[in-house]
Amino acid sequence: MERRTLLAGSLAAAVTSLAATPAQAHSGRTRDEASTRYGRVRGRREDGIVKFLGVPYATPPLGKLRFRAPQPPRSWRGVRDTVEFPNPAYQVAGGEMGPGGNGRMPAPSEDCLYLNIWTPAADGKRRPVMFYNHGGGYMIGSGSASGQDGTRLARLHDVVVVESNHRLGLLGYLYLGFAHDGYAANQGMQDILAALRWTAENIDNFGGDPDNIMVWGESGGGAKTAAVYTMPAAARLFHKASVESAAPLRFPTRDGAIARADRTLHLLGLTRRDIRTLHDIPAARLLEIQVSEAANGVAPWGDPDPVLPGFGAFVDGTVIPRHPFADGVAPFSAGKPLMVGTTRDEMVFFSLFGSKDIFSIDDAGLRSRLSGTYQGAELDRIIATFRRSRPQATPAQLYFAITTSPIWRDAIKIAEAKAAQHRAPVYMYQLAYPDPTLVPGTDFPLGSPHASDIPLKFDTLRRDSLPGQLATARHMSALWAGFARDGRPNAPGVPRWPAYTRHDRATMWIDATCRIVNDPDRSERLYWQRRA
Repeated sequence: MERRTLLAGSLAAAVTSLAATPAQAHSGRTRDEASTRYGRVRGRREDGIVKFLGVPYATPPLGKLRFRAPQPPRSWRGVRDTVEFPNPAYQVAGGEMGPGGNGRMPAPSEDCLYLNIWTPAADGKRRPVMFYNHGGGYMIGSGSASGQDGTRLARLHDVVVVESNHRLGLLGYLYLGFAHDGYAANQGMQDILAALRWTAENIDNFGGDPDNIMVWGESGGGAKTAAVYTMPAAARLFHKASVESAAPLRFPTRDGAIARADRTLHLLGLTRRDIRTLHDIPAARLLEIQVSEAANGVAPWGDPDPVLPGFGAFVDGTVIPRHPFADGVAPFSAGKPLMVGTTRDEMVFFSLFGSKDIFSIDDAGLRSRLSGTYQGAELDRIIATFRRSRPQATPAQLYFAITTSPIWRDAIKIAEAKAAQHRAPVYMYQLAYPDPTLVPGTDFPLGSPHASDIPLKFDTLRRDSLPGQLATARHMSALWAGFARDGRPNAPGVPRWPAYTRHDRATMWIDATCRIVNDPDRSERLYWQRRA
């Protein structure tokens, strides 16, 4: 039996650090050049591919450009070296960032509008382009993180991987448009739009096909991908999408964003008359406000707070004119194939960083933990439903199944909405690899928690990882690259993946041995359907 002990780590690395390692080689580097509309860039050839790191796609959003839509990058003469990872967006620094990190990335900065490209060659070949939106709930993250390094995906599957840094948190989503002074809405999403536009206009010089771009992302990156799927200005820039471990049926509204802006001004001791002074406030002070408010961004699933949302994508009426999936799928994305799915044990991840008591609760503890959400007969019904569906589950396993289930429920709603268009297919999956690694200090196996898909689909696992993990990564990365190639997620050694319909509800069960499951956890789905 495969089993080992989970080493405690930071929030961002707790799962992926078990298997992921930066793809680095310090010998045999050579330089490759490519042209962009703004000047030539020089990348580095290593690990069997070419890496262009820190390519500017917009002007740094500094000074008076703070809170405004991104502007095109300035042109340069000569050849610009793009061989080191760029600054992450301004945020609370993580383990790979700045002088206190491991040296992979510099410190977070407002000067962050750069992207990374991993390509087999900067030649004339037109390869599928996989444009990834990093996760982190709109608050943290980077397009340079080691778990999502594009090296092996590009080399093994002959694709081009693109990842951007873009404004996050307060700097990315504080809405000042009511001031009518050129301020942007959803400036962080407009950054992603600018990076996507740059990709469509320049990627043919990097061995990519501008007519075959897949947009994908996990968690907060899945919510960003749903936003892209709903942005009219993005419609001509991409051709398929994958929303992973996120099920954003709806976003907050403009009214909520205005309420959040007024609250932020108040905390800064300002009024609407003082908006121009926001340009002069140190970014560190703005981050203090963001953290003090516990503004962890709009959750990438479920209904947002309609009164005072966090800092994240919202329906502003223009950039994002509608909710992503609550009212159907945007008609301009009707012809774009879609993947959507979750990990089997999403919510385990969010209990890794506090008290470990949750992992050994009894039946009374299960009821107590759920009583804040469900009461009386409803509490009895949901526990009974899941106990019948999973008769071997411990109370802790039932707790995580019940709390994960709403994410899967809403992912189903997205798939149903897409299938109802009868234009392009939608494919559903669950990552079900049962990682036997034990949560520290417990007898509870990790399973398939939130974020565990990242090193699998990028295949950034250490080569000494468990055989089951390696097999799962081989399948998952090939399926995602196959979808990028032709809109059908097929791969060697994996059953044919049918499109999702309300009749069969075919779902790819991703594991060391993949299989198709029709209508997984049917009784649980019917519970939510009756409750709606």
